Amino acid sequence: MDAAVKTHHIPLDPKGNPLNPWSIAITVALTTFMEVLDISIANVSLRHIAGDLSAGQDESTWVLTSYMVSNAIVLPMSGWLSSLLGRRRFYLSCVALFTISSLLCGLSPNLPLLILFRTLQGIGGGGLQPSSQAILADTFPPKKRGMAFAVYGITTVLAPAIGPTVGGWITDNFTWRWIFLINVPVGILSMYFSSRLVFDPPHFAEQRKALLGRGFKIDYIGFALLALGFGCLQIMLDKGQEDDWFDSGFIIIMTFVSAVSLLALPFWEWQQRDPMVDVRLLLKRNFLISNLLIFMLGFILFASTVLLPVFLQTLMGYSATDAGFVLSPGGVTVLFFMPLIGYMVGRFDVRHMITFGILCNVVSLYLLAHVDLQTDYWTLATLRIIQGVGLGFLFIPINTAAFDQMPMVKSSNASSLINLFRNLGGSVGISLVQTWLTRGTQQHQADLVTHITPESTQTQTTLSNLANHFFAHGSFSADAVLQSKETLYNMVQQQASLLSFMDDFRRLSMMFLIFIPVVYILKAPGKKGQSKS
Repeated sequence: MDAAVKTHHIPLDPKGNPLNPWSIAITVALTTFMEVLDISIANVSLRHIAGDLSAGQDESTWVLTSYMVSNAIVLPMSGWLSSLLGRRRFYLSCVALFTISSLLCGLSPNLPLLILFRTLQGIGGGGLQPSSQAILADTFPPKKRGMAFAVYGITTVLAPAIGPTVGGWITDNFTWRWIFLINVPVGILSMYFSSRLVFDPPHFAEQRKALLGRGFKIDYIGFALLALGFGCLQIMLDKGQEDDWFDSGFIIIMTFVSAVSLLALPFWEWQQRDPMVDVRLLLKRNFLISNLLIFMLGFILFASTVLLPVFLQTLMGYSATDAGFVLSPGGVTVLFFMPLIGYMVGRFDVRHMITFGILCNVVSLYLLAHVDLQTDYWTLATLRIIQGVGLGFLFIPINTAAFDQMPMVKSSNASSLINLFRNLGGSVGISLVQTWLTRGTQQHQADLVTHITPESTQTQTTLSNLANHFFAHGSFSADAVLQSKETLYNMVQQQASLLSFMDDFRRLSMMFLIFIPVVYILKAPGKKGQSKS
């Protein structure tokens, strides 16, 4: 084994001085937390943004869509950009662009400029997640990588969970502009420490020098296919339910362009010497299965994080802050369990750990499918805690399995793909559960209404009791009758919505359960470290 392989896990600065790997881990985790938080933090502020900038509610949703589209385009090509520019230079450029665009978002005088700056913010943010994970993979040896991914996992699992709560609290107590401006001091701090701690490892610098020496060819067609494929896909997912899916010509066009581009992309990239997306990595069994599992993890994490707060606020009368307190114990659980799970990764079969994580989520989501409107806070918080434990047992082992035996020079490309799959899973999950919820509520309402007829004794009794209640509290007789009918209709709507939420939680539970056999297609990670090539 040559010296490069022996020492590449000891990070050094350009003068040869050793760097503390945990300082690097905390620095890149801080940056990732800032970026992942920004994916969900703006969701609850759209109404305030629309009102302040004199825009319609539908127009304001482009604040979210513009970020996700640019983010989805940059994510898969970040490994290629790292090879072209150098990982350190690319990473610092992303931090700087994200920080500057956050400032511009907070100062935006109108909606078009805000959407433009959010697009720039998404470009900067799209390179942060994969770059951070690749830096961690190269900074720590395989035996300690579980602990490093634990630090990274805290940010990527905790941030989506608390994003809506943090965004709501900032908006309610200050102004929506601070959900962007708060990134500025964090970004400056991250830029300062990153510039002093993050450097390209020797093997990466050698690889880049060799690539540039033989003539690095820019894959323009690959870029076009990637941008059209993932950009149109993200627009389709974000706008599908709003535009009634395939009843909309716009959605049909977005779907067609995305499908053609994404089908052509792997065939084109396979033939390229310097591909934008290294699809050959998916030939590795562990990496392919890990990407499928991380897609499902993103699906469940983001879908359940969207469903539960909406359920609490629309049906149980929770405020945004109170709903956040139901999610918070799960986030705190992640903080405590991630280091333990990171320690366990090198000592237990990761396949069993992933299975345990799936079962925790299945149990939590299945029990959520059986709550009612009288369920107390601690029951809901406990179920979220169980899910938080499960998410920890998924994120770290899946990432460890994905990078097992991964060549060092491919860590950036691998990180780009696995982060892309997780984010795509989240986008698909959010889009599907919102569609299921809307259509399920309509279907249940139609079913319930069939049982409410003038001839029904139970209907007559319920209306009579309601009318007597309103009459006893001061309403005139005619008004009491109208109020009783309105109340009965609201009760039907509430029950239809409740049944639809229960259906969604049950679907998520069953979808996760069927992935257990997939886990055992993974090969148990070996004791050998990374190969150099």
